Amino acid sequence: MALDLSPPPPYGRGHLRAFPGWRAALGPGIVWMALAQGSGELIWWPYMCAKYGLGLLFLLAPACLVQWPVTFSIGRYSALTGESVWRGFARVSPAFCFVLWLLMAVSFLWFGAFASAGGTALARLVDWPPLDDRGRALFWASVTIAVFATALLRGEGSYGLIEKVMWAVAVVTVIGLGVSVARPELRSAWPEFLRAIVVPAKLVRPFDPADTDRLLTAITFAGLGGFWTLFYSYWVLGKGMGVEAVESGDGRLPERGAADAAIVKQWRNGLVVDSGIGIVGNLLTTFMTCFLAFAILLPKGIVPDQWSLAAEQARFFEVAWGGVGRAVFLVVAAAFLCDTWLSTADAVARVHLEMIRFFFLRGRAIDEKRAYRGMILLLTAVTVATMFSGEPGPLIVLSALIGFVGTLAFVAALVVLLHGRLAPALPPELRPGRVSLVLLCGSLAAYTALALAYLWTRFAA
Repeated sequence: MALDLSPPPPYGRGHLRAFPGWRAALGPGIVWMALAQGSGELIWWPYMCAKYGLGLLFLLAPACLVQWPVTFSIGRYSALTGESVWRGFARVSPAFCFVLWLLMAVSFLWFGAFASAGGTALARLVDWPPLDDRGRALFWASVTIAVFATALLRGEGSYGLIEKVMWAVAVVTVIGLGVSVARPELRSAWPEFLRAIVVPAKLVRPFDPADTDRLLTAITFAGLGGFWTLFYSYWVLGKGMGVEAVESGDGRLPERGAADAAIVKQWRNGLVVDSGIGIVGNLLTTFMTCFLAFAILLPKGIVPDQWSLAAEQARFFEVAWGGVGRAVFLVVAAAFLCDTWLSTADAVARVHLEMIRFFFLRGRAIDEKRAYRGMILLLTAVTVATMFSGEPGPLIVLSALIGFVGTLAFVAALVVLLHGRLAPALPPELRPGRVSLVLLCGSLAAYTALALAYLWTRFAA
């Protein structure tokens, strides 16, 4: 198989689906929200609040909101063209797309760590098998991966399966956290917490430079982040938004051109709301977990770490419902850490298959279902092997650091893709406008500033 670095064919013309109404159109944002609950929301932001109090909380809202223009732009591209954003990056530069794909592949060697973090919750819930904390967590992580992998291998429509799982996890989590933060005994902590969202508070202890990578991970994964952001493209395509996709994966622009402007506007508004559900919903639930970490874990001197990343947060629901609440939280925590593996495995498999087909098998027919199942089996084997190589926290941090490098690269590529490649091919009525460009460049500037701050803190301070 020879590497083919020629660009994709020019955009063709395709059918733009009618907007089906708000209830039918929304969904990828819920997948986004539930997937994001598996990292920054459950692990690193509560860790920071439990260890340092509210001194870093002011960073949370900007970290989430800066992703909104990026997420919307990714969804907008796929809805307007019917092709994935990865195929779009090949239009910017096939060589760039190839290198970015390799970087993503390395980043996701360790995503089994989210399942092992979920295993820490199940290990606290079920005192079996008779192993130490690490062994029991890895056992339950392996069991949950086996269950989800089987579901992906047997499922005919993976997006539908994933959306249903994510809806259930998101609803249960939001209700449980909402009841917990409303407890009367926690009300006295609210004024200080709300003030710290906007006005930086003092750290309760000096910042440990060893937590620099964890802080970057918390910021990167707030509202998902990293290469996970690009998966929104596949969820938009899986949901059937915008222009109909074709089997080749090549992009098609609305066949009626400017005549489709009204429908394009409906889809654009739908994407604003859908991506906003993911971003704002995740922000609100992350605030709730941070509040509970501040009000419950910090006074007790509990800092969730190593093989207790998810287990200690069971006290969140225990405040409201006692032992039953603790058990419910452990089940939910395990679910939305392990469903990170489910949705990630599906999306990573789709990226790999598309890139292999584009760079090495272009123009050749393949059995899509068989190839997908083979990739799921391969990813299952790789992630199970890597999660046994260390505790989940450092593996998740390593993945985030690699993903952050990729984020800087692909946000810059998005600017070129939408405004340098796509816009000239569209009628003026359908083109992304100046506001879109300014917001996307603002996100790029924010990520660049964060990268410089990280380098200065890590190596110069």
